[in-house]
Amino acid sequence: MNQPLWSLNGQRALVTGGTKGIGEAIVRQFLELGAAVFIIARDNELLRQQLTAYRQQGHMVEGVAIDVSQPGVAVQIIETVKIKWGKLDILVNNAGTNIRKPTADYTPNEYDHILNTNLRSAYELSQAAYPLLKASEQGGKLVFVSSVSGLTHTSSGSLYGMTKAALLQLTRNLAVEWAPDGIRVNSVAPWYINTPLASPVLNNPEKLSGILKRTPMNRIGEPEEVASVVSFLSMPASGYVSGQIIAVDGGLLAWGY
Repeated sequence: MNQPLWSLNGQRALVTGGTKGIGEAIVRQFLELGAAVFIIARDNELLRQQLTAYRQQGHMVEGVAIDVSQPGVAVQIIETVKIKWGKLDILVNNAGTNIRKPTADYTPNEYDHILNTNLRSAYELSQAAYPLLKASEQGGKLVFVSSVSGLTHTSSGSLYGMTKAALLQLTRNLAVEWAPDGIRVNSVAPWYINTPLASPVLNNPEKLSGILKRTPMNRIGEPEEVASVVSFLSMPASGYVSGQIIAVDGGLLAWGY
């Protein structure tokens, strides 16, 4: 390999859900490691503020405010990347949402919203980005931000768990199917992380206590700790790693009794 193993210098990355929580931490780490980042997020004003701040720090960033849950936007996003850059080396499908309630209580609209945001958007963006990732001179990298809810039961709701489990199987399928094209595909599966999405649960003392009791490290994870694994999976240092699911869970899945 001619590239530094622990660097993203010269690489172009697309990150969805990139203005908050884990996505924001991924964007910041990618920029610090030398990548140019194209950010996708729904909040136009927040995105504008962050783009301005990153550019003032000397980073190369672009961004579009768009709701990835809407059908057909994936092609639009990738076409915009092609116009701006003409290339793409890394795609991080991070955008996600949740509605926590009993399975019997979900409405058809809630079902569509969770599946379109968590699963359909990731599938369609991966599909649309495939030609650019295949053409990457540094080898394409695709990373899904899934969840331990895709690996075991949690109280986050069946629809959330279902979509996150589907991402893990998509990871395995694409890792095998796209390996001949030089594309590596992996997933991270976080447990509770200190993010806005998790705050309704973490701000409940009783629920927080229960979470900590089930977590061997006895603390909540930080977005940077997930972003660091995503960064590793995007670097030349992980060049022989593909088709893997890495849990970032403080030991949760290892604790049987």
